Amino acid sequence: MGYKVIVDSCGELSHEMKASGHFVTASLSIDVDDYHIVDDETFDQKVFLEKVAASPNCPKSSCPSPEAYMEAYHCEEEHVYAVTLSAELSGSYNSAVLGKSLYQEEYGEKNIHVFNSRSASIGETLIALKIAECEERGMTFEQVVEKVEGYIEEQNTYFLLETLETLRKNGRLSGIKAVVATALNIKPVMGSTPEGSICQLGQARGMKKALTKMADEIAKNAVRVEDKILAISHCNCPARAQELKEMLLKRMQPKDVIVLDTAGISSMYAADGGVIAVI
Repeated sequence: MGYKVIVDSCGELSHEMKASGHFVTASLSIDVDDYHIVDDETFDQKVFLEKVAASPNCPKSSCPSPEAYMEAYHCEEEHVYAVTLSAELSGSYNSAVLGKSLYQEEYGEKNIHVFNSRSASIGETLIALKIAECEERGMTFEQVVEKVEGYIEEQNTYFLLETLETLRKNGRLSGIKAVVATALNIKPVMGSTPEGSICQLGQARGMKKALTKMADEIAKNAVRVEDKILAISHCNCPARAQELKEMLLKRMQPKDVIVLDTAGISSMYAADGGVIAVI
């Protein structure tokens, strides 16, 4: 009995995940002025960041259509799962759910479940890996859904960005009242709420101190670390991601660590120099 995991393109897929044949991407798209980008294997982060730096305007994203999800569900695999960017941040989740309804109207019943990651980026990656782990253990479809929903409940997402402008201009920071003192090089440490919206966890002056604060927050809140994967994604700053990894490994011992560069949508929100960590 086969399975398929559809991850919207805010989530990063490793080379191993792509090669397995079980994971596929539902691509969002990005517009920087009149420059249109499909967030798939053609995405060029270097060119994208150059376009963003040269533009006075904020990049805009569009989620996959319900029809795109419907077609992705139309496959020979009997168990199909979709993992989307937090429903608090994007229409991707609603689009995937509507795509399921369209599929059922067109083709009939099938085991399809849409997971609201309540996260983004590498958080979606971890959820997709957990689905595969459960499937490989021979769990039933219902058992996989229950296990993975429980895993999402425990998952925590953290991020540290050079700038919050893209998030702010796109309305993703509506609940945050704190004023970031850019002139004083104040860096806010951000995280996700249980519902999947964005909150501020703290702040520090300078990236080095903020990284330390972020590592402290992650270590303080992590549970059953020895059973979990620590995942870090970064936008064009591998040294910073490595520094965070080393800080965290001094504070905890996860069962594994993965580090990936951000794909298109995550690069848009993280911006040049941003790091994201999930456990």
